[in-house]
Amino acid sequence: MRKTVKPSRSEASAHRPQKPGGVSLNRVFSKLGIASRGEADAFIRAGRVCVDGRVVQKPDLRIDMGRAEILLDGHPVAAQAPIYLMVNKPRGLVTTLSDPEGRDTIYRCLDGLGLPHVSPVGRLDKASEGLILMTNDTRFSQWLLDPETGPEKTYHVQIDRLPCTGLFERLSDGIVDKDELLRATGASLLRSGTRNAWLEIVLAEGRNRQIRRLLAAFDIGVLRLVRVAIGPLALGALPKGAARQLTPGELSSLTGGNSPHLLQEPTKRALG
Repeated sequence: MRKTVKPSRSEASAHRPQKPGGVSLNRVFSKLGIASRGEADAFIRAGRVCVDGRVVQKPDLRIDMGRAEILLDGHPVAAQAPIYLMVNKPRGLVTTLSDPEGRDTIYRCLDGLGLPHVSPVGRLDKASEGLILMTNDTRFSQWLLDPETGPEKTYHVQIDRLPCTGLFERLSDGIVDKDELLRATGASLLRSGTRNAWLEIVLAEGRNRQIRRLLAAFDIGVLRLVRVAIGPLALGALPKGAARQLTPGELSSLTGGNSPHLLQEPTKRALG
């Protein structure tokens, strides 16, 4: 019997159909800091975008950003100046561009500032508050979110009881919830009263409602959750609901002295 020889992985990939080159049209507007992909989808489908002299209504059309002539409402599109904001998110706002339930969003904090489109870097859930960054620089955002490159986040958490002996070690050891390993990089007591306490919890990566789920595993409820720092960048005295630009020094400390535009591509998340 003739033996069948399977192609090697490299040979198989060489014969696999190649993904079309270029960048999807909706992502062009996101990369240039003009609009989110959702916003771009809307105005592309509305016929407001021309590529090389013809109206295009397909948001997923792949184009060469370096060669294509793109117009929005008859005006050439160009990269916006990079914007790096810190915002003190109040409780009750959702961290999305819009909300189908009509709830107020993080963008309410930017009312009247006259800024071009920026997106939140990660999320804080509706009941959480504190420091969140917003930017139109997609590479900077992805770099911050990647567990391999992004800085740790520090939270002050008010719990509904006094911490028991060994709690901080167990938080660092972590638990598995819904097939996810949830753990704190560090945990310590800030202060306590007679019925509840404030903890400082540090996370290396953010998962959906991670601190709440982690504490719930030990029958501990969260009364307040405030993100107070991202890496060396502290929330400080920024008023609740306010936003301001990062200073050059703050941006440098956050990126380890690198320019955001010189950051390496994320190791775990593709930008496509």
